[in-house]
Amino acid sequence: MSSTVADLQIGEKGIIKEMADDILPIKLLELGCLPGNTVELVQVAPLKDPIYINVNGSHIAIRRSMALQIELEIVESPKSL
Repeated sequence: MSSTVADLQIGEKGIIKEMADDILPIKLLELGCLPGNTVELVQVAPLKDPIYINVNGSHIAIRRSMALQIELEIVESPKSL
């Protein structure tokens, strides 16, 4: 079972594997949402939509439905306090 950006926990990181190019807006591609780049979940809005991610140093807010389209490989779990 593959993971998506929507499956990340706060502080967790993953590497983008694959995504549906025809569904994602060009603006997300321009901001670095490309295969091979690392994504970190920064924050989730109170009603679980939108979610805030960090890609290449840019904080981006995306809809949960969009996050479900971006498949990734989880590489780092959140650090325990």
